[in-house]
Amino acid sequence: MRGAGQDERVSLLDVFAAAAEGRYPPPDGTVEVHPDAPGKACGVVGFPARFYVLAPVDPDWVQAQLPPGDYSAPLGARFLVALAGQVGAHPGSADALLAARAHGHGSDLELRELVGDGHPRVRRAHRYRDEVRAWQTPDGAGCLIIGRGLAGRWELAYEVDPAARGRGLGRALAAAALGLLPAGTPLFAQVAPGNSHSMRATLAAGYRPIGAEVLLRAGEPGPGD
Repeated sequence: MRGAGQDERVSLLDVFAAAAEGRYPPPDGTVEVHPDAPGKACGVVGFPARFYVLAPVDPDWVQAQLPPGDYSAPLGARFLVALAGQVGAHPGSADALLAARAHGHGSDLELRELVGDGHPRVRRAHRYRDEVRAWQTPDGAGCLIIGRGLAGRWELAYEVDPAARGRGLGRALAAAALGLLPAGTPLFAQVAPGNSHSMRATLAAGYRPIGAEVLLRAGEPGPGD
């Protein structure tokens, strides 16, 4: 258990980028606390036998909550509820964390960029991310969002209208996001393991699982949180 110094905080984004390439931090059971990590949300991220708590809490307090050697505890309900109480937030779902590298070549999918936050998915994205941009298919059946989230990393979200599901649009949206960022940029997606449709679509678009995480956001939980 340790808190992160200034140099380590700067390199946290590099930890995510390396994981996106399959290069994980040492699996030594460390729980690293980053009280000042960039981003609107707090969170707990788990890689194989290595964890990161991105929240304004004392590392000693975190250590006191976690049984030594219990690699399930940092993402377990008991710790997440305690952490939520410390930061005045609400824990979200336990999501699989997936990642891919952008190619920056644009997209074959026809998209129009949305202005403002009229779409409910865009409004939700602003609660968790900065530098949010959003696009929609011409028929309005699909919505794609990218923005800077946890630790300042680029994150993806997409939504498909129920009437348009089962036609590969989710996969196309997730793939399109890889053309909207400069080549080589790591792009991350959080998918609830039980959402098999989104999981299969995101995997088919070229993203691969690299870990698990739970986000915590201040304020009253809303639909879909």
